[in-house]
Amino acid sequence: MSSPQRIAFLASATDDAQRALGAMTARYGQHAPEDADVLCALGGDGFMLQTLHRHGALGRPVYGLKLGTVGFLMNQQRLPAAADDDVGGDLHARLASAEPAVLRPLEMVASTESGTSVGSLAYNEVSLLRQTRQAAHIAIELNGQTRLEELVCDGVILATAAGSTAYNYSAHGPILPLGSGVVALTPIAPFRPRRWRGALLRADTQVRFRVLDPYKRPMSATADSHEVRDVVEVTIHESRDRTVTLLFDPEHNLEERILSEQFMA
Repeated sequence: MSSPQRIAFLASATDDAQRALGAMTARYGQHAPEDADVLCALGGDGFMLQTLHRHGALGRPVYGLKLGTVGFLMNQQRLPAAADDDVGGDLHARLASAEPAVLRPLEMVASTESGTSVGSLAYNEVSLLRQTRQAAHIAIELNGQTRLEELVCDGVILATAAGSTAYNYSAHGPILPLGSGVVALTPIAPFRPRRWRGALLRADTQVRFRVLDPYKRPMSATADSHEVRDVVEVTIHESRDRTVTLLFDPEHNLEERILSEQFMA
């Protein structure tokens, strides 16, 4: 992308991120997100997801700088050559050479015991988790057809390619290449069927989870960090009209990171 003149800097509440915010706004100026050409998120992956949820509808590209614990979706800091330099190096030059990664989130609609319906977006994953010590019993439908009549487990995850290296991977789900057009359906601690370890689905598949015994075995649904408790049914599909663009330094673009994760010992 050409070097933008208007940058909106957004920072997490950590001391490092707040110090970087002060230094970078002093050097590059500050604009409101709706008036900016690009958003620059200072923090970790959690803050990046917050930024996408809060400002994704603006359609502005987002460039992240890692100033947090986990930074898979962020670019690395570059140490300043002098005390008055900023942590991003020459930010305009980095933005000019950055490579875009276009992400399409999942749309979740969760129905609860009380009869309410709650919608939310997920850029990483939608997860269903048991709320008590008792295992969950879930039926899984794909495009209106029941594929698994009863999954007994601690929970289940539907992950995007960008989110496949996060919670999905820790639950022994597959890492998905960016742009593969698939999502990962991964059980958490499955007990029955014993041999079922999940599935790869086309990204445009409509997935419906039905909680089979919601009163005795209650479950919550979480889209990224937005939790809905006491759900009875959750429907998920890839968004048809919402995308976000993340910007990455060429040497550490998101596609290369996802590929590298598959060869880590």
